[in-house]
Amino acid sequence: MLWIAGAGGVGREALDVALAAGVGVAGFLDDRLAGGEVRGLPVARPAALAPGTPYLIGIADPAVRARLAALLDAAGGVATTLVHPRAIVAPETELAPGCLVMGGAHLSSSVRIGPHGQVHYNATVGHDSRLDARVSVYPGANVSGSVHLAEDATVGSGAVVLQGRTVGRAAFVGAGAVVTRDVPPATTVVGAPARPLPPTPPTP
Repeated sequence: MLWIAGAGGVGREALDVALAAGVGVAGFLDDRLAGGEVRGLPVARPAALAPGTPYLIGIADPAVRARLAALLDAAGGVATTLVHPRAIVAPETELAPGCLVMGGAHLSSSVRIGPHGQVHYNATVGHDSRLDARVSVYPGANVSGSVHLAEDATVGSGAVVLQGRTVGRAAFVGAGAVVTRDVPPATTVVGAPARPLPPTPPTP
């Protein structure tokens, strides 16, 4: 039986994927809600995961995903991939352990997605794209062909990344943005065409 790390919005959406795919879920792992129930399932602390138990991380924040994956792997957990039956995964596409692919997502030919990646509902990823560890593609986003999303990068809802672009490590593409040029690491871009978000002025 699968345990889902995170009992918030993405965790509950992961449960929806599991139910649609016929995958049994034992409960959630969440320090904040441990001891209670969510959607009728028990919530335990992540440290309680038994060795050899399958898990999936249902949390949007890549940094938190990295921390939890390290904790759960050290405890002997087994990262497991969940794919909604209404998602399309084309031939020669590879999903590393721990990936979450929601309903309506379309992964085209020869895509590679690294560990603990997330492609949310109705998002698309074009042919020959490479998504490194813990990348998130939010609902309705469109990642064109031959794109490279470096580890911990996020593409926001309804955003578009044009053919052949690179989005750097831990970069964030804002909702509805159109990426026409490479995005440097640890940069937030917004708008169409996408431009770096101006720094917030210091509070007087």
